[in-house]
Amino acid sequence: MTSALPMKIIPVIDLKDGLVVHAHLGLRDQYLPIHSQLCQSADLFQVMAAFLTLTDFDCFYIADLNAITGLGHHEALIAELLKTYPQKTFWIDSGYQTLKAYADNHLPVLGSECYNEDQTVELKAFKKRFILSLDYGALGALGATSLFSDQSLWPETIIIMTLNRVGGRQGPDVETLTTFCKRYPKQHFVAAGGIRHNEDLQALTKIGIQQALLASALHSGDIVPSRCRSK
Repeated sequence: MTSALPMKIIPVIDLKDGLVVHAHLGLRDQYLPIHSQLCQSADLFQVMAAFLTLTDFDCFYIADLNAITGLGHHEALIAELLKTYPQKTFWIDSGYQTLKAYADNHLPVLGSECYNEDQTVELKAFKKRFILSLDYGALGALGATSLFSDQSLWPETIIIMTLNRVGGRQGPDVETLTTFCKRYPKQHFVAAGGIRHNEDLQALTKIGIQQALLASALHSGDIVPSRCRSK
């Protein structure tokens, strides 16, 4: 019997224009509704139910792409999701945010790509109750540079998001993740982008990563959650 990998898997749901879409290489204007081996519907609730047939995940990452790109939002749809699954925790990236009242199972994700240097001070109002996403594109770090090194702004958990690898078959950015793990050994980093199979998860585990965001590898069946951690 194969023992479970010491890696917590957090499923990703990308929302665009009311539907779940397949994220690919950070090219958001080209994202199309999801249609996969796991779920042939792009309906949010059907995709959520499909993920839960794999294992009893306790945490999900939701990206509101309309909000991130300034083209509307999915606030009502996400609020309905949170009410439907009150026992699940949702990390929700809805672009630039200032502090407001959040549901108990809603943890905001603040992405560096949506903040400039003048806005970084606003993160202190969250009193570290948020997830920080340090975003990278093909040309390097995105957004306020200080967010990548100023630990006074950091919460407990930080996503290293390599957008130009999302939905691709390139593998995770092990080099960047290794640099962060070695430089800040007490920080909790989450890998996101490019993860293809269990061998990638094993490589990430070796450098100290214990959590990973996944979508494509779950939809394709290339990663089987029962062989990893869901809680």
